[in-house]
Amino acid sequence: MGKNYADLHDPNAEYTMRELSAETMGVTAKRGGGRDVEITDVQTTMVDGNFPWTLVRIYTDAGIVGTGEAYWGAGVPELIERMKPFIVGENPLDIDRLYEHLVQKMSGEGSVEGVTVTAIAGIEIALHDLAGKILEVPAYQLLGGKYRDEVRVYCDCHTEEEADPQACADEAERVVEELGYDALKFDLDVPSGFEKDRANRHLRPGEIRHKAEIVEAVTERVKDRADVAFDCHWTFSGGSAKRLAAAIEDYDVWWLEDPVPPENLEVQEEVTKSTLTPITVGENRYRVTELRRLIQNQAVDIVAPDMPKVGGMRETRKIADVANQYYVPVAMHNVSSPVATMASAHVGTAIPNSLAVEYHSYELDWWEDLVEETVIEDGYIEIPEKPGLGLTLDMDAVEEHMVDGESLFDEA
Repeated sequence: MGKNYADLHDPNAEYTMRELSAETMGVTAKRGGGRDVEITDVQTTMVDGNFPWTLVRIYTDAGIVGTGEAYWGAGVPELIERMKPFIVGENPLDIDRLYEHLVQKMSGEGSVEGVTVTAIAGIEIALHDLAGKILEVPAYQLLGGKYRDEVRVYCDCHTEEEADPQACADEAERVVEELGYDALKFDLDVPSGFEKDRANRHLRPGEIRHKAEIVEAVTERVKDRADVAFDCHWTFSGGSAKRLAAAIEDYDVWWLEDPVPPENLEVQEEVTKSTLTPITVGENRYRVTELRRLIQNQAVDIVAPDMPKVGGMRETRKIADVANQYYVPVAMHNVSSPVATMASAHVGTAIPNSLAVEYHSYELDWWEDLVEETVIEDGYIEIPEKPGLGLTLDMDAVEEHMVDGESLFDEA
């Protein structure tokens, strides 16, 4: 990087009445059992996967290193560098306080939602890995313990002929029979040949028939061998979304995801309550406050936070707790490397209402090479009992697949 983002001047960060650093809060008591540890550095490396994944490492004076991952996107490494002075010298075991400390310090730079929350989440995940290693417990133990030994994975499926219902059905059968998944997702916001205007969000009758044909072909092909969800990527108007949801009510649809844009909660609520088709939303909302409104208004049947985007592991746990009050399952959206995928699985084992965690990289043959351990096997993630996230980065693989111009972070 040509600039030192850690030295940027921000009056909001330098003067705040809600200063939560250890020094200001008077958190100075000595801790026994090897728990007096200080953060010495924070580094990032961006890997060029099917998304540009930002891996995060936090270093300590005890020689223990924690690894995390932020949701992909431009500006994330710079924001993490910007926050480094706020946590260097802090004890990494104070995860909640450090999270709130960063939210407060970055309030002038957008820590209510968006990429700043994403950057904070990357640090928070690395803190969980680090704290688990210091305390010699797996990360899920820091979240309250286990409900299950393994977490179900749903495979986000693609084909070169994504608009061909039979091609989608063929790929669904292949993924079930050859790859061993019993949970799948396909895109429905694909060209049908009936489009007239790509901007107005309106679905013509022929477009709805075409999308229903994809749903019918895939669900009829796999039947009870797999659950199948369908993603709309927040594309359609409220009226079109209601007509589409009604058109697929007779098929075994696991859920219809993001049929309308995320900004207008009232429209989302109206769509969800209009249909028997289960509606799933959540990847474009941030922190528990935003998702709480979605859940409390019963504007969603299944909530789908993206853990390294929504705010991190504990924030996702908080969302799951709210959802559990309304008997709403959690299906975590996930387009990450093995690092955040495993972190999502640790959350998934620690909450009662976990449904599944997404896997979006089945076409990337080196995805699992980034770590030394096996992550997904037969459509499930077995939760490691090793300290922290239970993963070991393969630094050679990370270096091989770095974004052009990126630098490798230091060894542990």
